[in-house]
Amino acid sequence: MKKFAAIYALLPTLLMWSGISWALPTESRVPGGVALIDLPASQTPPEIDYLGNRVMVVPSETGTGWTAVVGIPLSAKTSETQKLTVNGKPMSFGISGKDYPEQRLKIKQRKYVEPDPKQVERWRRESAEQKSAYKQWSEPKDAVTRLAMPAQGPYSSAFGLKRFYNDQPRSPHSGLDIAAPDGAPITAAAPGVVTAKGHYFFNGNTIIVDHGHGLSTMYCHMSEISVELGQKLETGDLIGLVGKTGRVTGPHLHWGVSLNNTRIDPLLFVQQN
Repeated sequence: MKKFAAIYALLPTLLMWSGISWALPTESRVPGGVALIDLPASQTPPEIDYLGNRVMVVPSETGTGWTAVVGIPLSAKTSETQKLTVNGKPMSFGISGKDYPEQRLKIKQRKYVEPDPKQVERWRRESAEQKSAYKQWSEPKDAVTRLAMPAQGPYSSAFGLKRFYNDQPRSPHSGLDIAAPDGAPITAAAPGVVTAKGHYFFNGNTIIVDHGHGLSTMYCHMSEISVELGQKLETGDLIGLVGKTGRVTGPHLHWGVSLNNTRIDPLLFVQQN
């Protein structure tokens, strides 16, 4: 019994040595979800490509091979087989459908529903900057596979909602809205580096943090940003305050998670109680 107790006590350390931070994210093979794909054992982790983006690969929880952690886009069609390559060789997996509900919001400021050409051009520049941050690839020693909640409060808008602003259809909701009060603290969800920072047209005061291996988090609508571009962060570090900048109906934090340059449901990376 003592032998087994000692092994059990060492398990968290062994998992960290293997590059797994406690546990893998929750698998959900649906649009906006995560697929966990087991791969054969090899001396080095295989390189995987999915839709033109590199994929996170971590040691399997059994320790006998590798696991690909694949973010599935909201636009993925269930009628199509999802294709990826493993060291250049083709591989595929299937997904199931998910019917996300609608959300209809009334926006008082017309520019956030019908922006003029200059505002559209600004949005395009800012969008390119954010996409560039999402595409960055870094390889810290330990892959992040779990995230801490960055703010405290009820969830006011779930991931994937089919959104309508003033009855006009827009892109689905690509993150999770946390209805924290104005000025409430926002903390880093995991260790990482700030790769984008700015006051963006739709997102307001925003930062993006790279956690390595294709995983990034986004924090939007902040009233104040407390970090600098390129700054290294640890889990729980203060990064800013909740606000209502950009296109909002009230103070909240829009928290986004990107995996292999694909926006996925943040709660799949959170250990739910």
